[in-house]
Amino acid sequence: MSRKLVTVKYALCVLITAYSLIGWAADDAAKPTAAKQVKFDPAAAYQQYCAACHGKNMQGASATPLVKNDWLYGRVRLTIAKNILYGIEGTDMPAWGRVLTQAQAFALAAYIIDAQDSLVEVATNIPETLASKDYQLDIEIIGKGELEIPWGIEFISEDLALITERTGALRWMRKGVIDPKPIAGMPKPYLGTVTGGLMDIALDPNYRDNGWVYLAISFSEGEQKDRDAPAMTRVIRGKVKDYRWTEEQILFDVGKDLRVSRGDRWGSRFAWDTEGRLLFSIGDMNDWNYAQDLGAAAGKIYRINPDGSIPHDNPFVDNPNALPALYAYGTRNVQGMDRHPDTGVIWFTDHGPMGGDELNVLKKGANFGWPVITYGIDYTGETISETTHKEGMEQPVTQWTPSKAVAPATFVVGELFPKWKNRLLVGSLGFEELWLYTLNNDKIVAEEKLFRGYGRIRDLKFGPDGALYVALNNPDLILRITPKAPLN
Repeated sequence: MSRKLVTVKYALCVLITAYSLIGWAADDAAKPTAAKQVKFDPAAAYQQYCAACHGKNMQGASATPLVKNDWLYGRVRLTIAKNILYGIEGTDMPAWGRVLTQAQAFALAAYIIDAQDSLVEVATNIPETLASKDYQLDIEIIGKGELEIPWGIEFISEDLALITERTGALRWMRKGVIDPKPIAGMPKPYLGTVTGGLMDIALDPNYRDNGWVYLAISFSEGEQKDRDAPAMTRVIRGKVKDYRWTEEQILFDVGKDLRVSRGDRWGSRFAWDTEGRLLFSIGDMNDWNYAQDLGAAAGKIYRINPDGSIPHDNPFVDNPNALPALYAYGTRNVQGMDRHPDTGVIWFTDHGPMGGDELNVLKKGANFGWPVITYGIDYTGETISETTHKEGMEQPVTQWTPSKAVAPATFVVGELFPKWKNRLLVGSLGFEELWLYTLNNDKIVAEEKLFRGYGRIRDLKFGPDGALYVALNNPDLILRITPKAPLN
């Protein structure tokens, strides 16, 4: 069927639905006020708004089916709801934001997910092999059904790694097998919002001598699931002895006056600079204004010494209106950060709103502009800023619109992938994509999409064995990727 014919059929579907909505609105206007407060029925809404194009049973009609594993534009509730409200740019999917409220769109998205047998089950479409431009890749699945929202992975040796779970557990992975026994004595993360929890993990550069393990965790002194409790990202370190977390130290925390109620977008990714200082990010906590306020904790990148003390050359250390650990600001939600193996320069991804995801080079004391300059719009469809450039604010190396929901980023290291040496891998949450970028100085000169649709990519790490380990959410598991053979 030609695209033109599909477009015409899709337009007819929209017109039919719009006609029914006009009739519905007219009938509704004649009803008493109490009748207007009928509870929203997502099943009925699906039949009214979606079935004409996507099929009565989601089997597809003039538009694609909704019972599938290959979700090109995201398969979780947030991204499906966004697509319902605002449409999908470059496709025939219209925007329904003038017809449905945000709450109704989320309810409809949840119905689409819940109505399917295997939509959020462990992906059955992950292949055993995959072809890239340079390699035939082998894919091994680790931890099927044994992990709950893995967030970070860090290798202690070729056979041993630690994995954080967003819900608060820290687990061993031994020789590619998830140990079912969690580490005891872990601090409890604040779980009052859906994006907070136990996040990234890093090992001290001198781990073999001192055993320090660093964690980023959402923290509140209030109830752990009270959405109104003031909370903020906290950085701690401790030691793991067999199955127990010990010797915990708080390295970065803020007072109650800087914590945020009902916050989201916590960050938080770690990286070590060439001088052995720890860099970490905190998201804007769902409030744009924090990112440009030097005295606020949210929307920033920080740098501290391994023991939590402040480096004497931090850019704002002498500014009484700034937090002394502050290194750069004007960021939205940095969830990917890594150091270039040769240059030592830190690169980071910044998860944008609707569009405007960014890849940036970290600079000391820099203002990366959020929300004064941005290429994205708000999830509500409202304009955040008309400005994309401003003197004194950094431009990204690249920006992605539509948004990929970028998260982890890591440079290719080791000897197992020589053709990929020093290239940058970037994973996405919403589109579930893994991209490989070739860089020349501060520019992207080539790109390759390695795969899509296997799960939300949360972390990327090269192990001592040279293999690439990919932490996925939805499904919650780890992929181990190795080159089967080079392609000439």
